[in-house]
Parts: sequence; C-alpha cells; structure tokens
Amino acid sequence: MDGYFDRYAVVAVLLAIGIAVVAGGLFVNRLLRPDRPTPEKLTTYECGVDPVGDGWAQSQVRYYVFAYLYVVFAVDAVFLFPWATVFAAPGFGMTTLVEMFVFLGFIALGILYAWRKRVLAWT
Repeated sequence: MDGYFDRYAVVAVLLAIGIAVVAGGLFVNRLLRPDRPTPEKLTTYECGVDPVGDGWAQSQVRYYVFAYLYVVFAVDAVFLFPWATVFAAPGFGMTTLVEMFVFLGFIALGILYAWRKRVLAWT
C-alpha cells in the first residue's frame, strides 16, 4: 500500500505546480499591465455595435442546428479514432465492428431526420 498513495502525491504535486504557474502568470500580468479605466473602456462592447435601445433581438434557430450538427460529427470523429486502434487488437474485431455499425446507424438516423426536416438546406 506504500506505493499506492505515492502516485496520488505525484498527481497532487503536479496539480499544485500547474495552479502555481497559472496564478503566477495572472499575478505578473496584473503587475505589468496599465490600469487606466475610462468611461469608453467600461461600456459594454458587443461585436462593434454600440449598445443602444432595447436588448431584445431575434436570432435564427438554424445557427443552433448547425452547431448541433457539428457536435454530432465531432463526437463521431472522436469515437472513430479509438475504435480504429482497438479494432486491430486480437479478440475485439467482430464486437467492435458491430458496435461501430450501431453507432453509425444512430448518426445516419440523425442525419436522415435533419435532411427530412430540411435543416441541411442553405436557403
């Protein structure tokens, strides 16, 4: 059991070093930066547009759909790389192949649903 807790000590020391490096960088940044706040610098800045009037505005839902589709494809890619490495290992071939086809089936179903709802159209 002696070596078991030593491994956690190494992780704790590395975590403390990482926190110290980040905190030190932030502290040095605060020491070196100029601090001259003006009313113009303290106003809200949104993409170059001055905040005037009511804060309510409409936004297109299709941008969120594109974001969700990107997440679907990103998860697909993240799942494919480890699968490709395990697939070649002995004893995992058929099991991982079936699992991958089930996963790709779910992805294809999502894409088919988006296509049927005309989400993938650019117009």
